[in-house]
Amino acid sequence: MNEQTWHRRTEVPLMIAGFAYLVAFSWRVIADLQGPPRVIADVVIAVTWAMFIADYLTRLFLAKQRWIWFRTHLFALVFALIPVLRLVRLLQVLTKLPGMKPTRGALLRTQIIVYGAGASVLLVFVASLAVLEAERESPEATITTFGIALWWSCVTVTTTGFGDYTPVTAAGRWVGVGLMLGGVALAGVITATLASWVVERGTRNNDADEPATRAQMRELMARIDQLTAARDGDVPSAGADGNRPSGGATAPDAADGPPERRP
Repeated sequence: MNEQTWHRRTEVPLMIAGFAYLVAFSWRVIADLQGPPRVIADVVIAVTWAMFIADYLTRLFLAKQRWIWFRTHLFALVFALIPVLRLVRLLQVLTKLPGMKPTRGALLRTQIIVYGAGASVLLVFVASLAVLEAERESPEATITTFGIALWWSCVTVTTTGFGDYTPVTAAGRWVGVGLMLGGVALAGVITATLASWVVERGTRNNDADEPATRAQMRELMARIDQLTAARDGDVPSAGADGNRPSGGATAPDAADGPPERRP
């Protein structure tokens, strides 16, 4: 079995495991579970997380060139460390609207916007759960309910920072750092995608000033080479002695004068 086959067979079970992880984690934090219910939630979280780690290590082991696979599959590592982000792939159905045949660029922009929006929602929700669990037991904490935690996550991810609620524990502050970095990255990607769409719309009917891409330049140079080769093949080449090939009688050279008349 190769890495592609393993990934194809485990994609759906891991998607279900990611959903179970999110439900168990939300249940444990929001309900503030104690006793046997908390043990059940902890077991579900541990088992599903172990499944993601095992899947990542198995795919890395099955890869033919492990270092290249590691460098080209960084998102797989992110999904293993933060299992709920795998649920973003469920939004793939929204990137394929029926009856539409978008270009490759338009499809890529649609995927970035849909996945970016979904990742932002999940990031805010999970960060709210994480900061609430980290802050709840501190006597100096101001983030004590899920509503306050959700408000703090929305303010932080947008880099607004009203400062009315701030984490006081080390774990809560690390959650804030991750949330700020993730929010800036997602905002940058979505903003760049929208800017690209605006530029394309603005130059759609006025492409005289649009810069040529490398692919277009390669295609143009290949066409020039074909035309040059075809032209050189039609023109007869000179012989080995530098004279034109003989194909019958040739006209006399004007510099030699008229041919001598014999009696």
